[in-house]
Amino acid sequence: MNDFEFSIPTRVVFQEYALRDRLVEQIRTFNVSAIILITDKGVVTAGFLKEVLVTLGQAGIRFTVFDEVESNPSTDTCLKAFQAAKEINAGATIAIGGGSPIDVAKAVGILMTNGGNLESYEGFNQFENQMLPMICIPTTAGTGSEMTPFAVITIRARHYKMTIYSIKCIPQVALLDPILLSTVPSHIAAACGMDALTHAIESFINLSASPFTDAYACEAMRLIGKYLRSYVANRNNLTAAGAVLVASNMAGVSFGVARVGNVHAMAHPLSGFFDLHHGIANAILLPHVMRFNLLADNGKYKRIAELLGEDTSGLSDHKAAELA
Repeated sequence: MNDFEFSIPTRVVFQEYALRDRLVEQIRTFNVSAIILITDKGVVTAGFLKEVLVTLGQAGIRFTVFDEVESNPSTDTCLKAFQAAKEINAGATIAIGGGSPIDVAKAVGILMTNGGNLESYEGFNQFENQMLPMICIPTTAGTGSEMTPFAVITIRARHYKMTIYSIKCIPQVALLDPILLSTVPSHIAAACGMDALTHAIESFINLSASPFTDAYACEAMRLIGKYLRSYVANRNNLTAAGAVLVASNMAGVSFGVARVGNVHAMAHPLSGFFDLHHGIANAILLPHVMRFNLLADNGKYKRIAELLGEDTSGLSDHKAAELA
Protein backbone atom coordinates (compact mmCIF):
# COMPACT_ATOMS: atom_id res chain seq x y z
CA MET A 1 0.00 0.00 0.00
CA ASN A 2 1.29 3.46 -0.91
CA ASP A 3 1.75 6.17 1.70
CA PHE A 4 -1.16 8.63 1.74
CA GLU A 5 -2.75 11.55 3.57
CA PHE A 6 -6.50 12.15 3.80
CA SER A 7 -8.71 14.85 5.33
CA ILE A 8 -12.19 16.29 4.79
CA PRO A 9 -12.39 19.80 6.25
CA THR A 10 -15.79 20.65 4.69
CA ARG A 11 -18.99 20.35 6.72
CA VAL A 12 -21.68 18.61 4.61
CA VAL A 13 -25.37 19.22 5.31
CA PHE A 14 -27.77 17.06 3.29
CA GLN A 15 -31.41 18.04 3.72
CA GLU A 16 -34.44 18.84 1.60
CA TYR A 17 -35.03 22.62 1.77
CA ALA A 18 -31.58 23.14 3.29
CA LEU A 19 -31.32 26.37 1.26
CA ARG A 20 -34.36 27.76 3.06
CA ASP A 21 -33.83 26.27 6.51
CA ARG A 22 -30.07 26.04 7.09
CA LEU A 23 -28.31 28.83 5.15
CA VAL A 24 -28.69 31.62 7.71
CA GLU A 25 -27.38 29.55 10.62
CA GLN A 26 -24.32 28.57 8.58
CA ILE A 27 -23.61 32.19 7.60
CA ARG A 28 -23.80 33.31 11.22
CA THR A 29 -21.08 30.88 12.23
CA PHE A 30 -18.66 33.03 10.18
CA ASN A 31 -19.42 36.16 12.25
CA VAL A 32 -19.04 38.52 9.26
CA SER A 33 -20.78 41.83 8.53
CA ALA A 34 -21.45 41.28 4.81
CA ILE A 35 -21.44 38.54 2.19
CA ILE A 36 -21.37 38.25 -1.58
CA LEU A 37 -23.71 35.75 -3.19
CA ILE A 38 -22.33 34.46 -6.52
CA THR A 39 -24.58 32.68 -8.99
CA ASP A 40 -25.70 32.57 -12.64
CA LYS A 41 -28.75 33.48 -14.72
CA GLY A 42 -29.99 29.89 -14.71
CA VAL A 43 -30.38 29.95 -10.94
CA VAL A 44 -32.11 33.32 -11.18
CA THR A 45 -34.53 32.01 -13.83
CA ALA A 46 -35.27 28.92 -11.74
CA GLY A 47 -36.49 31.20 -8.94
CA PHE A 48 -34.15 29.92 -6.24
CA LEU A 49 -32.43 33.27 -5.76
CA LYS A 50 -35.63 35.10 -4.87
CA GLU A 51 -36.20 32.80 -1.91
CA VAL A 52 -32.62 33.26 -0.74
CA LEU A 53 -32.85 37.05 -0.89
CA VAL A 54 -36.04 37.04 1.18
CA THR A 55 -34.42 34.73 3.75
CA LEU A 56 -31.28 36.88 4.02
CA GLY A 57 -33.30 40.08 4.23
CA GLN A 58 -35.48 38.73 7.03
CA ALA A 59 -32.36 37.66 8.92
CA GLY A 60 -30.86 41.14 8.59
CA ILE A 61 -27.79 39.90 6.73
CA ARG A 62 -26.08 42.49 4.54
CA PHE A 63 -25.30 41.14 1.08
CA THR A 64 -24.74 41.82 -2.58
CA VAL A 65 -25.49 39.56 -5.55
CA PHE A 66 -23.28 38.81 -8.53
CA ASP A 67 -25.23 36.77 -11.10
CA GLU A 68 -23.09 37.15 -14.23
CA VAL A 69 -21.25 33.82 -14.08
CA GLU A 70 -21.09 32.00 -17.40
CA SER A 71 -20.27 28.42 -18.32
CA ASN A 72 -16.50 27.90 -18.22
CA PRO A 73 -16.09 31.18 -16.28
CA SER A 74 -13.34 33.58 -17.28
CA THR A 75 -10.75 35.60 -15.40
CA ASP A 76 -12.65 38.74 -16.48
CA THR A 77 -15.80 37.48 -14.76
CA CYS A 78 -13.82 36.70 -11.61
CA LEU A 79 -12.45 40.25 -11.55
CA LYS A 80 -15.94 41.73 -11.93
CA ALA A 81 -17.18 39.62 -9.03
CA PHE A 82 -14.11 40.62 -7.00
CA GLN A 83 -14.91 44.30 -7.51
CA ALA A 84 -18.48 43.68 -6.31
CA ALA A 85 -17.14 41.90 -3.22
CA LYS A 86 -14.74 44.75 -2.45
CA GLU A 87 -17.51 47.35 -2.70
CA ILE A 88 -19.44 45.69 0.12
CA ASN A 89 -16.30 44.56 1.98
CA ALA A 90 -17.57 40.99 1.92
CA GLY A 91 -16.36 38.75 4.71
CA ALA A 92 -17.65 35.52 3.18
CA THR A 93 -18.80 34.11 -0.16
CA ILE A 94 -21.89 32.08 -0.96
CA ALA A 95 -22.00 30.14 -4.24
CA ILE A 96 -25.31 28.88 -5.63
CA GLY A 97 -25.18 26.90 -8.85
CA GLY A 98 -22.97 24.38 -10.60
CA GLY A 99 -19.21 24.29 -10.71
CA SER A 100 -18.93 27.65 -12.46
CA PRO A 101 -20.31 29.87 -9.66
CA ILE A 102 -18.37 27.80 -7.12
CA ASP A 103 -15.11 28.33 -9.02
CA VAL A 104 -15.75 32.06 -9.32
CA ALA A 105 -16.55 32.31 -5.61
CA LYS A 106 -13.29 30.55 -4.81
CA ALA A 107 -11.40 32.99 -7.04
CA VAL A 108 -13.09 35.95 -5.34
CA GLY A 109 -12.30 34.55 -1.90
CA ILE A 110 -8.65 34.14 -2.86
CA LEU A 111 -8.37 37.66 -4.28
CA MET A 112 -10.08 39.21 -1.25
CA THR A 113 -7.46 37.80 1.12
CA ASN A 114 -4.40 37.78 -1.14
CA GLY A 115 -4.89 40.54 -3.72
CA GLY A 116 -2.61 40.29 -6.73
CA ASN A 117 -3.20 38.83 -10.17
CA LEU A 118 -5.45 35.78 -10.35
CA GLU A 119 -3.44 34.22 -13.19
CA SER A 120 -0.32 34.24 -11.00
CA TYR A 121 -2.03 31.75 -8.67
CA GLU A 122 -2.22 29.00 -11.28
CA GLY A 123 -0.74 25.73 -10.10
CA PHE A 124 -0.07 24.25 -6.67
CA ASN A 125 -0.09 26.43 -3.52
CA GLN A 126 0.68 29.70 -5.28
CA PHE A 127 -1.06 31.98 -2.77
CA GLU A 128 -0.40 32.46 0.93
CA ASN A 129 -3.60 33.33 2.80
CA GLN A 130 -6.72 31.25 3.39
CA MET A 131 -9.54 32.43 1.13
CA LEU A 132 -12.70 33.97 2.61
CA PRO A 133 -15.07 31.58 4.40
CA MET A 134 -17.36 29.97 1.83
CA ILE A 135 -20.69 28.14 1.64
CA CYS A 136 -21.47 26.13 -1.49
CA ILE A 137 -25.00 25.26 -2.56
CA PRO A 138 -24.77 23.07 -5.68
CA THR A 139 -27.74 23.06 -8.06
CA THR A 140 -26.25 20.37 -10.29
CA ALA A 141 -24.83 16.95 -9.49
CA GLY A 142 -21.53 16.76 -11.30
CA THR A 143 -18.50 18.81 -10.37
CA GLY A 144 -18.20 18.07 -6.66
CA SER A 145 -16.49 21.48 -6.46
CA GLU A 146 -18.03 22.09 -3.05
CA MET A 147 -15.50 19.56 -1.70
CA THR A 148 -12.37 20.14 -3.75
CA PRO A 149 -9.18 22.22 -3.46
CA PHE A 150 -9.44 23.32 -7.10
CA ALA A 151 -10.72 26.36 -8.97
CA VAL A 152 -10.76 26.08 -12.76
CA ILE A 153 -10.89 29.40 -14.60
CA THR A 154 -10.73 30.11 -18.34
CA ILE A 155 -8.32 32.65 -19.82
CA ARG A 156 -10.34 33.66 -22.88
CA ALA A 157 -7.51 35.33 -24.80
CA ARG A 158 -5.56 32.06 -24.74
CA HIS A 159 -8.52 29.65 -25.01
CA TYR A 160 -6.98 28.05 -21.94
CA LYS A 161 -8.30 26.66 -18.68
CA MET A 162 -6.02 27.20 -15.72
CA THR A 163 -6.29 25.31 -12.45
CA ILE A 164 -5.66 26.84 -9.04
CA TYR A 165 -4.94 24.13 -6.47
CA SER A 166 -4.66 24.66 -2.71
CA ILE A 167 -6.24 23.29 0.43
CA LYS A 168 -6.73 26.97 1.32
CA CYS A 169 -9.57 27.15 -1.21
CA ILE A 170 -11.63 24.24 0.11
CA PRO A 171 -15.09 25.55 1.14
CA GLN A 172 -16.13 25.39 4.79
CA VAL A 173 -19.73 24.29 4.21
CA ALA A 174 -21.63 22.37 1.53
CA LEU A 175 -25.42 22.52 1.66
CA LEU A 176 -26.82 19.61 -0.38
CA ASP A 177 -30.48 20.24 -1.15
CA PRO A 178 -32.01 17.78 -3.67
CA ILE A 179 -34.94 20.16 -4.23
CA LEU A 180 -32.56 22.43 -6.15
CA LEU A 181 -31.85 19.78 -8.79
CA SER A 182 -35.44 19.71 -10.05
CA THR A 183 -35.10 22.45 -12.69
CA VAL A 184 -31.95 21.14 -14.40
CA PRO A 185 -32.63 20.30 -18.10
CA SER A 186 -32.26 16.62 -18.85
CA HIS A 187 -29.24 17.01 -21.13
CA ILE A 188 -27.40 19.05 -18.50
CA ALA A 189 -28.32 16.52 -15.81
CA ALA A 190 -26.85 13.75 -17.96
CA ALA A 191 -23.67 15.71 -18.74
CA CYS A 192 -23.14 16.57 -15.07
CA GLY A 193 -23.67 12.93 -14.11
CA MET A 194 -20.95 11.90 -16.55
CA ASP A 195 -18.64 14.47 -14.98
CA ALA A 196 -19.22 12.93 -11.55
CA LEU A 197 -18.75 9.41 -12.92
CA THR A 198 -15.47 10.43 -14.57
CA HIS A 199 -14.24 11.90 -11.28
CA ALA A 200 -15.04 8.66 -9.49
CA ILE A 201 -13.47 6.39 -12.12
CA GLU A 202 -10.30 8.43 -12.59
CA SER A 203 -9.67 8.78 -8.87
CA PHE A 204 -10.40 5.07 -8.32
CA ILE A 205 -7.84 3.87 -10.88
CA ASN A 206 -5.33 6.61 -10.05
CA LEU A 207 -1.89 5.67 -8.78
CA SER A 208 -2.51 8.12 -5.92
CA ALA A 209 -5.65 6.26 -4.78
CA SER A 210 -5.91 4.98 -1.22
CA PRO A 211 -8.44 2.83 0.66
CA PHE A 212 -10.13 6.04 1.81
CA THR A 213 -10.50 7.60 -1.65
CA ASP A 214 -11.53 4.20 -3.07
CA ALA A 215 -14.37 4.00 -0.56
CA TYR A 216 -15.75 7.36 -1.66
CA ALA A 217 -15.22 6.64 -5.36
CA CYS A 218 -16.87 3.22 -5.19
CA GLU A 219 -19.97 4.46 -3.41
CA ALA A 220 -20.21 7.35 -5.88
CA MET A 221 -20.10 4.91 -8.80
CA ARG A 222 -22.69 2.64 -7.19
CA LEU A 223 -25.11 5.53 -6.65
CA ILE A 224 -24.58 6.86 -10.17
CA GLY A 225 -25.09 3.42 -11.68
CA LYS A 226 -28.30 2.93 -9.74
CA TYR A 227 -29.87 6.38 -9.89
CA LEU A 228 -28.50 8.57 -12.72
CA ARG A 229 -30.86 7.27 -15.41
CA SER A 230 -33.86 7.71 -13.09
CA TYR A 231 -32.80 11.25 -12.22
CA VAL A 232 -32.25 12.27 -15.85
CA ALA A 233 -35.65 10.83 -16.77
CA ASN A 234 -37.44 12.65 -13.92
CA ARG A 235 -35.61 15.46 -12.14
CA ASN A 236 -38.46 15.67 -9.61
CA ASN A 237 -37.58 12.20 -8.33
CA LEU A 238 -36.08 13.38 -5.05
CA THR A 239 -34.71 9.97 -4.12
CA ALA A 240 -32.73 9.81 -7.35
CA ALA A 241 -31.80 13.51 -7.19
CA GLY A 242 -30.50 13.15 -3.65
CA ALA A 243 -28.51 10.05 -4.58
CA VAL A 244 -26.71 11.66 -7.52
CA LEU A 245 -26.10 14.81 -5.50
CA VAL A 246 -24.40 12.75 -2.77
CA ALA A 247 -22.53 10.76 -5.43
CA SER A 248 -21.17 13.95 -6.98
CA ASN A 249 -20.08 15.15 -3.55
CA MET A 250 -18.36 11.86 -2.70
CA ALA A 251 -16.61 11.75 -6.07
CA GLY A 252 -15.41 15.28 -5.31
CA VAL A 253 -13.89 14.08 -2.05
CA SER A 254 -12.16 11.21 -3.86
CA PHE A 255 -10.64 13.13 -6.75
CA GLY A 256 -9.81 16.10 -4.54
CA VAL A 257 -7.27 13.82 -2.86
CA ALA A 258 -6.43 11.13 -5.43
CA ARG A 259 -6.68 13.46 -8.43
CA VAL A 260 -7.94 12.66 -11.93
CA GLY A 261 -6.20 11.50 -15.12
CA ASN A 262 -5.96 11.69 -18.89
CA VAL A 263 -9.67 12.30 -19.43
CA HIS A 264 -9.47 15.57 -17.56
CA ALA A 265 -6.06 16.37 -18.97
CA MET A 266 -7.68 16.46 -22.43
CA ALA A 267 -11.16 17.64 -21.43
CA HIS A 268 -9.94 20.96 -20.03
CA PRO A 269 -8.28 22.12 -23.26
CA LEU A 270 -11.19 20.70 -25.29
CA SER A 271 -13.79 22.69 -23.36
CA GLY A 272 -11.47 25.70 -22.98
CA PHE A 273 -10.90 26.01 -26.73
CA PHE A 274 -14.38 25.07 -27.98
CA ASP A 275 -16.37 26.29 -24.92
CA LEU A 276 -17.79 22.78 -24.62
CA HIS A 277 -19.62 21.69 -21.48
CA HIS A 278 -17.04 19.98 -19.27
CA GLY A 279 -19.23 16.95 -18.60
CA ILE A 280 -19.78 16.37 -22.31
CA ALA A 281 -16.05 16.63 -22.97
CA ASN A 282 -15.48 14.01 -20.26
CA ALA A 283 -18.18 11.73 -21.69
CA ILE A 284 -16.61 11.87 -25.15
CA LEU A 285 -13.13 11.07 -23.90
CA LEU A 286 -13.81 8.58 -21.07
CA PRO A 287 -14.29 5.38 -23.16
CA HIS A 288 -11.15 6.05 -25.20
CA VAL A 289 -8.96 6.72 -22.17
CA MET A 290 -10.32 3.67 -20.35
CA ARG A 291 -9.44 1.49 -23.37
CA PHE A 292 -5.97 3.01 -23.41
CA ASN A 293 -5.52 2.31 -19.69
CA LEU A 294 -6.92 -1.22 -19.89
CA LEU A 295 -3.48 -2.74 -20.39
CA ALA A 296 -2.50 -1.62 -16.88
CA ASP A 297 -5.73 -2.72 -15.18
CA ASN A 298 -5.27 -4.63 -11.93
CA GLY A 299 -8.86 -5.77 -11.46
CA LYS A 300 -10.40 -2.39 -10.73
CA TYR A 301 -12.20 -2.26 -14.08
CA LYS A 302 -14.17 -5.37 -13.11
CA ARG A 303 -15.18 -3.61 -9.89
CA ILE A 304 -16.27 -0.54 -11.87
CA ALA A 305 -18.48 -2.73 -14.08
CA GLU A 306 -20.06 -4.35 -11.01
CA LEU A 307 -20.68 -1.01 -9.32
CA LEU A 308 -22.42 0.25 -12.45
CA GLY A 309 -24.76 -2.75 -12.35
CA GLU A 310 -23.14 -5.18 -14.79
CA ASP A 311 -23.15 -8.94 -14.16
CA THR A 312 -19.53 -10.11 -14.28
CA SER A 313 -20.17 -13.68 -13.09
CA GLY A 314 -17.77 -16.16 -14.63
CA LEU A 315 -15.85 -13.50 -16.54
CA SER A 316 -12.13 -12.94 -16.39
CA ASP A 317 -10.93 -9.53 -15.23
CA HIS A 318 -10.18 -8.59 -18.83
CA LYS A 319 -13.59 -9.64 -20.16
CA ALA A 320 -15.35 -7.97 -17.22
CA ALA A 321 -13.36 -4.80 -17.88
CA GLU A 322 -14.92 -4.58 -21.32
CA LEU A 323 -18.30 -4.07 -19.60
CA ALA A 324 -17.07 -1.08 -17.60
